Amino acid sequence: MFRPIAQEDRQTLIDLMNEFYHSPAVLHPVPEDNFYKTADLILAGTPYADAYLFEVDGQIAGYALTAKTYSNEAGGLVLWLEEVYIRPTFQGRGIGGRFLQFLSEEYPEEVARLRLEVAEGNDGATRLYRRAGYQDFEYHQMIRDLSGK
Repeated sequence: MFRPIAQEDRQTLIDLMNEFYHSPAVLHPVPEDNFYKTADLILAGTPYADAYLFEVDGQIAGYALTAKTYSNEAGGLVLWLEEVYIRPTFQGRGIGGRFLQFLSEEYPEEVARLRLEVAEGNDGATRLYRRAGYQDFEYHQMIRDLSGK
């Protein structure tokens, strides 16, 4: 049901990213060029990110992007769930919960913490994450984008 992307999945992944970034789960648009850059980096074998496709009965049901970072606070590697997207026709079938369990099994000792963000108002995703044992992380996040210097 969950598999890493392969070269032949490149356009499928990009199409899914487009769907995700045009869904209510996202707070702001992202340049489409980023989708190509991300897919190409993952397919080139970067150690920092992975992408998985979700398949149900031979159909593509969604995808996820993960990224690794180190955290002194967590005492080890942190696996960020950068993006988790399940197409609307496949939602409510337990795919998201099974993927979260898959990640726990895929990285049992290598990763000290799983971390994600969820947009305010994305109540379905928030319920899913809480059922899977995720808890609120009481930090106010701030960013400074350097891509447009």
